[in-house]
Amino acid sequence: MARINLRPWREERNALLQKRFLGNLVAAAVLAAVTVFAVSYYYDMQMDRQQARNNYLRGEISKLDQKIAEISELRRKRERLLERLNAIQELQGNRPVIVRNFDELVRVLPDDLYYSSLTRTGDRIGINGLANDNDDVSTLMRNLEGSIWFGEPSLSRVQASNQMREFNLSVPLAKPKAEETGK
Repeated sequence: MARINLRPWREERNALLQKRFLGNLVAAAVLAAVTVFAVSYYYDMQMDRQQARNNYLRGEISKLDQKIAEISELRRKRERLLERLNAIQELQGNRPVIVRNFDELVRVLPDDLYYSSLTRTGDRIGINGLANDNDDVSTLMRNLEGSIWFGEPSLSRVQASNQMREFNLSVPLAKPKAEETGK
């Protein structure tokens, strides 16, 4: 007898194809979901890492800003200290100059002339004094002008009183070079 297959093979084949299709569809959906989750997780991790880097950089920047502020303060302190040091050195350097100025004032003083007051204002010395005659005042002015420690004197007043002449003059201070002082 001839064998006849009465089973519905086409329906079975269609059902099998449909099962395979649904399996592939579910697998593709699961794979897509896993891929979306993995990509999302990867980007979240990258964002977290970048955020951590940004926070670290912000912290380091704030530390550097503090150090910059400290450096600026130290520079200001250094400048103030240098100014004070320069002032002290200038005072120490001028100490012998003041002594030399007084010594020179005595050296240039002619006989029969007397200082009644000496005042220093800045780089000028004001001299008030008494002289026997105008020649003594002229001699004092020539002596002051010839000194390396003083500039050109400026006579402001000569007035006769009793037998003496009262005079006022001012003379600028000069800072001689080392070779002029003999040092």
